Amino acid sequence: MSAAANLERRFATDLRSSGRRLEGYAATFAHEANLGAFRERISLGAFRDALSGDVLALLDHDPGKVLGRTRTGTLELREDDKGLAFSLDVPDTAAGRDVLALAARGDLGGMSFGFLVPEGGESWDGDTRTLSKIDLREISIVSAWPAYEGTEVVLRSRRVAHGHARRERAIRLAEARQWA
Repeated sequence: MSAAANLERRFATDLRSSGRRLEGYAATFAHEANLGAFRERISLGAFRDALSGDVLALLDHDPGKVLGRTRTGTLELREDDKGLAFSLDVPDTAAGRDVLALAARGDLGGMSFGFLVPEGGESWDGDTRTLSKIDLREISIVSAWPAYEGTEVVLRSRRVAHGHARRERAIRLAEARQWA
């Protein structure tokens, strides 16, 4: 099987915008994701080795909608105590303009990341998988709901003014998922 066939994707929702720059977290360590058949968490340090490669920033995991990449410096990634932080210079393309417009309205669902798990990069405890090493291929801005909770999609410049509305939206989304 090819690497693309084995590529896994996970979602998070921490995204801020300032001008043409988006920042946030594509993944966080503090939250466990319920993926249906199993639960999953990411260990501190899981992304460390992957940050030296060429990682893409995409829109909705679509390789035809590249928003940036680490090789050119338009995407910066770092791992800190919270998770996988990113900073993206959004291009002046149709996809880039759409992303910025949706971010300004608070309509983006979150962030996602596509990855492979190298040999020895995971451990299982019952139905819970812990990822200790991730071969990161891409991060994506998505309109879907996140698998990893605990982060949010906001405009950095409007974060305080829209805090109440974001909390209400997060509660509505959580309730909808509970009844789905």
